[in-house]
Amino acid sequence: MKSAICGRILSPNHVFKPGDTHSICKGPYSNLCVPMAVLATGPGKGGGVLEKPVIEKVTPGRESEFDLKKSRKSAPPYRVILHNDNFNKREYVVQVLMKVIPGMTLDNAVNIMQEAHYNGLSVVIICDQADAEDHCTQLRGNGLLSSIEPASGGC
Repeated sequence: MKSAICGRILSPNHVFKPGDTHSICKGPYSNLCVPMAVLATGPGKGGGVLEKPVIEKVTPGRESEFDLKKSRKSAPPYRVILHNDNFNKREYVVQVLMKVIPGMTLDNAVNIMQEAHYNGLSVVIICDQADAEDHCTQLRGNGLLSSIEPASGGC
């Protein structure tokens, strides 16, 4: 979220019009400036009264990139685990993995399927908890046995 406030001492009779920021705000964020009015009480009679500025948000509802990275790092990673079963054909398991898991290649899907077939289970992906639950639900919805568990290491 970018915001800017700029101010300039103006005459007490100055009236702001909507969009009237070009003449009083300068710099790379001049289009984001919010004018602040200062009421002068006259020479020798003390300072003026600063009115509360209104801060506009450039992209309401959008967090800064720093906040997004921070929230990603704070979520603990989870493993999505594929379990072997005696019902589904190997080709079908590969197709489902490629359909459900974003970016899953044919080679990776075959390797995951083979590992689950020979060892009883295989880690499909490590991701945040919400995505892991979603992937697990989709795998189960396609007839595969899957589960999630917290990952002890990082992503």
